[in-house]
Parts: sequence; structure tokens; C-alpha cells
Amino acid sequence: MLVAVIFAAQVAANAQTPFAPFSDWKTAVAGGDESALAKFYPAGGAKLLAGKDPIAAHDEIAWWAGLKDHGLTQFNPRILEMKTANGSTLLQLRVSGQMNGVPVVAGAVQLWSHTPEGWKIVASNHGNFGAEAGRRLPEPATPNVNLYPEPREAEADLKAGLAKAGRERKRVLVVFGGNWCYDCHVLDTTFHSKAFASLVDGNYVVVHINIGDEGKDNGPLAARLGVALDRGVPSLGVLEPNGKVVYAQKNGEFESTVKIGPDDVRAFLETWKP
Repeated sequence: MLVAVIFAAQVAANAQTPFAPFSDWKTAVAGGDESALAKFYPAGGAKLLAGKDPIAAHDEIAWWAGLKDHGLTQFNPRILEMKTANGSTLLQLRVSGQMNGVPVVAGAVQLWSHTPEGWKIVASNHGNFGAEAGRRLPEPATPNVNLYPEPREAEADLKAGLAKAGRERKRVLVVFGGNWCYDCHVLDTTFHSKAFASLVDGNYVVVHINIGDEGKDNGPLAARLGVALDRGVPSLGVLEPNGKVVYAQKNGEFESTVKIGPDDVRAFLETWKP
């Protein structure tokens, strides 16, 4: 996948602060301004890495700039995950909007590099827009790019969560997923919403376990807890403070927040609270 190819070096999660070059890029795309967009890409006949095959920078510029003329309105790219290393910033995006009045969505990845000429997009990949299904759960206006800690922190975070649950006489709600997972952000937004915050905070200590960009991290931990990851994420488990597993999802019950609603979430939380 593109992430592994263009950003294999050690990376660190970025603080949840605005990335100014991206905001300016967003404005240029929304306005269909090809000349303004060109400033964010290498000049001349430069090639960008895009999956397995490179793509000409001018073709990528034309694609984004042409969205307005193709009827895209309410352009809203949101950063799900942001990582930095060696003067570069990797963004995992969820791009939504309306195409001729129909809600649409696409995924995209960008690698920004800080050059003497300023920030430039040196690698880019995007999917085609498809119809966006409606959700009954609240969605994040600005996803928390630090929702899931680095995968290596999982065991320590779980240990700390169990200890906290013991002190507060609660249960631990383990949520496997990743920052790239939009459904994971939706579920967390639901937990923090007015309708659910008191139920979650009063009964659970939530621990987020990162399965990594390729979904290959913390598999042994999930298996130990009996939480199945092969049906998608988010996938949840409920533990007593002593580590005993009370419940573990095995059939992708929450992997699609399009398929579930507030009643499903409330029933789960009420059923497994202490």
C-alpha cells in the first residue's frame, strides 16, 4: 500500500494542531484554482508516487482542480491520521462533499515534504468518489489524529487502564482499530457525545489499541482477549479490572457505523457495564 511504500521510516504521531499547508491546499481545490494548486506540487514534469505507478504532477493537479467543474460542492477533506518524520508529513484523508447534490466520499493519502521552496506534495493517492451512506451516529467535525496511540504502547496502556478501572470500580472497554479508520472516529465521537458521555465515563475506562496502518499489529493481544479482527474494526472487548474477559466481539458487530445506530451502542454499553 502507498503508506508502506512512501513512508517506511520511523514516524511519530503529530499533535492535533492544524497543518497550514493542507488548509491552503483545501481552499485551492474548493475554488477549482489550478494555478494556486500547482504551488503545492513539484514544478515542471515532476512525477508523484501514486501506488505502484508514478503519476505526473500536472495530472494530479488537474484532477483536484477539476472537481469543482464536475459539480463537487461542500468539499470537506478531513485528516484522519497525521504522521511526521524527517521533515515530511503523511496525511490519511477522508474527502467528502456533494456531487450534483448527492453526498459522496473518497479516500486519499498525501505525503508532504518541506523543501527550500516550501511544503510540497511529493506523493499522492486517491480513490474515486462514491455515494456516501448516511449515519445515525454523530460524526467528528475534526477527527482526533491521536485517538490511537502507537501500536507498541498497547500492553502498557491496557495495564494502566485495568489499574484505573480497579480504582474506580469500572470495567475496561478495549477498542481495537486505527486512526485511519473513520468508523473508529465515529464510534469515539459517539462515546463523547452528550447522549453517551455519562454512560461511558460512569462505567468504563476506554483503552484504544492500534492495529497499525496495515492491520498487522497487536494481533496476539486481540487473540488473547478473544476479540476478532478479521471482520473489521472497530472491534471491542470488555474486561474486569483483574483482566478477565467479560465479552469480546467476534463478528464485526461495530465495524460499520453505517449499519448500527444509537440503540445498538446504548444496548451494548448497558449490557456490559458493571
